[in-house]
Amino acid sequence: MKYAEIKELTVEELKARIAEEKANLTKAKFGHAVSALENPLKIKALRKDIARLNTELTQRNKAAANQQ
Repeated sequence: MKYAEIKELTVEELKARIAEEKANLTKAKFGHAVSALENPLKIKALRKDIARLNTELTQRNKAAANQQ
């Protein structure tokens, strides 16, 4: 997921996407523990996507707090 796509999401969509990506990460980790994944770098990519989403959510929360 590119950062430009993340900036277009609303706060509610960000929260939903974070939950979805965390579920995907858990599933990928479990699948990798049971049998090798076809692409183990997918786990790394999922972690980075979650971090990007969390960063954008934090920035928006700080911006909203500063405007009040």
